[in-house]
Amino acid sequence: MGITLIITALGMGFITGFHCLGMCGPIAISLGLSAENKFKFYSQNLIYQLGRIVTYVFLGFLIGIIGEGINLSGYQGFISIIIGIILIVFVLLPQFTHRFTGRIVVLDKLMIKLKIFLGNYLQKKSFASRFTTGILNGFLPCGAVYVALTASIAYGGIVESMYFMLFFGLGTVPFMFLAVLLGNVIGAGLREKLNRVYPYLIVVFGLLFILRGLELGIPYLSPNEASLQIEAKKDCCH
Repeated sequence: MGITLIITALGMGFITGFHCLGMCGPIAISLGLSAENKFKFYSQNLIYQLGRIVTYVFLGFLIGIIGEGINLSGYQGFISIIIGIILIVFVLLPQFTHRFTGRIVVLDKLMIKLKIFLGNYLQKKSFASRFTTGILNGFLPCGAVYVALTASIAYGGIVESMYFMLFFGLGTVPFMFLAVLLGNVIGAGLREKLNRVYPYLIVVFGLLFILRGLELGIPYLSPNEASLQIEAKKDCCH
């Protein structure tokens, strides 16, 4: 696991927080946690966030199977370029993702049942229900999670994808924690403004993945075989 993976995943998770406030913020607000009991508020909030991250790591495991095959075939650089292009396409054609998932009848039915389960657990107040709510929330259709999963493939392995999604999840925590903390203070207008920033940041990440795939020999940013060996030596020394 390299420092580049950690920085990229955390960075993508952090900027995804802008999107999360707009899309998942209402769910977090619906938890109905009261700040009067500070221990219960912070602990249940964190348990909810942990549930989301567990789901992301699990999804990273599933998508990592694809990355493992790509790594073995030796096409990581090429795939990184393709993934960068896909990330940009996600931004330019957001309706494509919604149309694609909407046409999968089985997936659509599963999402309906998932939302029913989520609604039931939102009404419960136990620690277990908060954790389950987080897990279920992680499975909801989300363009930002699709982007992160797509990006994780570029790192070429099951373990790498799981780590990527772990740090991605951790990167989303600050904004999602604030969504619960601030509650209805975050109005629809503010959420809409934050959502407008997110696509531009994803385009930047798409360009970075394309640059990485070009293997220009720039350490960390666009490494080739030689610069990767330098990174490995530095990691070993530390």
